[in-house]
Amino acid sequence: MVTAGQAGDSPMLAVLLGAVRVPRVGPGRPRTRPEAVLADKAYSSRGTRALLRRRGIKAVIPEPRDQSRPTAPSGAQPAGVR
Repeated sequence: MVTAGQAGDSPMLAVLLGAVRVPRVGPGRPRTRPEAVLADKAYSSRGTRALLRRRGIKAVIPEPRDQSRPTAPSGAQPAGVR
């Protein structure tokens, strides 16, 4: 799938996934859903992850540091636990 450079690649992900055909080893028609999608940080949006989750596809996409959820400091206990 080819888009204009400024249009971005993420909007075409749904179209690309619709065109996927994974051949089977042996007889049978090709699978239309891969087990996982490996992508770079440009595909880390919530929309992309939601699309993959809805289709039951594992996302192997790193999160940029400025978008990752903050975590508790090492050794910290959850709220309400003493």
